[in-house]
Amino acid sequence: MAAAIDYQQLVFEYRHCADQDAARPVRHPVVVVGAGPVGLSLAIDLAQQGIRVLLLDNDDRLSTGSRAICFAKRTLEIFDRLGCGDVMVDKGVSWNVGKVFFRDELIFPFNLLPEPGHERPAFINLQQYYVEGYLAERAAQLPNIEIRWKNAVVGIEQHDDHALLEVETPDGNYRIEAGYVAACDGARSALRRLLGQESHGRSFKDRFLIADVKMKAPFPAERWFWFDPPFHRNQSVLLHMQPDDVWRIDFQLGWDADPDEAKKPENIVPRVRALLGEDARFELEWASVYTFSCLRMDSFCHGRVLFAGDSAHGVSPFGARGANSGVQDAENLAWKLALVLRGKAPQRLLASYGSEREYAADENILNSTRATDFISPKSEISRLFRDATLDLARDFAFARALVNSGRLSVPATLRESPLNTPDTDDFAGRMVPGAPAADAPLDGEPRWLLRRLPCDGRFSVLLFDGADSAALRREIEAGAEGLAEVEVVIVPADGVLAERYDARPGTAYLLRPDHHVCARWRQPKAALLAAALRRALAL
Repeated sequence: MAAAIDYQQLVFEYRHCADQDAARPVRHPVVVVGAGPVGLSLAIDLAQQGIRVLLLDNDDRLSTGSRAICFAKRTLEIFDRLGCGDVMVDKGVSWNVGKVFFRDELIFPFNLLPEPGHERPAFINLQQYYVEGYLAERAAQLPNIEIRWKNAVVGIEQHDDHALLEVETPDGNYRIEAGYVAACDGARSALRRLLGQESHGRSFKDRFLIADVKMKAPFPAERWFWFDPPFHRNQSVLLHMQPDDVWRIDFQLGWDADPDEAKKPENIVPRVRALLGEDARFELEWASVYTFSCLRMDSFCHGRVLFAGDSAHGVSPFGARGANSGVQDAENLAWKLALVLRGKAPQRLLASYGSEREYAADENILNSTRATDFISPKSEISRLFRDATLDLARDFAFARALVNSGRLSVPATLRESPLNTPDTDDFAGRMVPGAPAADAPLDGEPRWLLRRLPCDGRFSVLLFDGADSAALRREIEAGAEGLAEVEVVIVPADGVLAERYDARPGTAYLLRPDHHVCARWRQPKAALLAAALRRALAL
């Protein structure tokens, strides 16, 4: 058996490349800047759609410490499509249940995935360096991706049909051209600074300590959140299980805390012992003190440069919205950029990346801000309201809906997207145009709906089986001809799948390459499908 890789010690080799010796700058279709979860996801997605990608990173290592650890069901489904979901779920700690405590009492539990019939859990906990490591391994399997480590972008000029990048390396600087640049270079984005752009929003005057503790513990794989516990009075504490017997503990410190003092081991250990007991045995693996803001760029699209992930937007860590929304940015951008580069869609399709993901960022910022205000009340009246809500939540469901310990990440339903075709038939349920496709069990192999959908940039039509399915398939194929590649997936018109999609025989759903619904009909017609595809392609 091969030895396990220590991703925290892994160093990627810097290599001199041919572009550094070229007489003039070499043109690349897409340059992705930043080899974190967002940049790697985008590069893999583009490569699977046949696009050559150059990925630049200013470092030669994966992220230090656990950092983002909560990866949501929707993100796991994206990782499945990218070919690395199984390894992440196998390594990660799966969980659906959370518990809220007030002082020394359990107030209520909640289940983030209460219904059966889903392949993936609500969340897994997995250290960010594992996620980056698995994505990097997947990227290395794809011939369309070249990763250059220790290649930092230090200059950019925009032109009508390309961007000119200056890249700094240990061998000196060189220049390349990019048809498009995807800025996935994090909260301190160099590209954002080079373009003279800023993010705007709200900063919160509070500090939190993250302590990753290695220990054997009897706690279940659940999310536990305490308000004003006896072991950390007047503050909050969050506990998560990670792989390798590592536990994430977040301690609220207050704005007056000295961050350098707070992360010293001699000051962390007493806090952990207060939670676990004086006799607890543990080792500190990593610690960090953070403050946070909820903010975003005014626009994610700037000429040939498209911003995604933390470079475009930032939220507080409560709710696990940062990395999850960034991976969903990448998924949204990849299929649009691939179609534009292949000449199958006009450049204006990329504007919908901005409008859709700016809307999603605003939704995340709203939820994150509300969570932070509830967790960290800034006035005595706000604290009294919060504590009264927690008291009521012991016994009353209405009050539980008001408790906000970090409303956890859910994908945005893009109801107002210009790519959607409004319903002309009556439907019930959540699978409205703009919604991400819900998974459901199938008979046979593959056993899950999302596994059956294409992962290479094609549209798909879910056609619910009926007596005239062959004729309806011909209608669909006629409508798609000359516009886009569409795979027709015939599925049963009964069972869990049909219930989730409010389907009956002959019902059809048009899904974008990122598996969002963009149109649906009780009985598809060639002209209706062609019109919906033109709209989804911004033609």
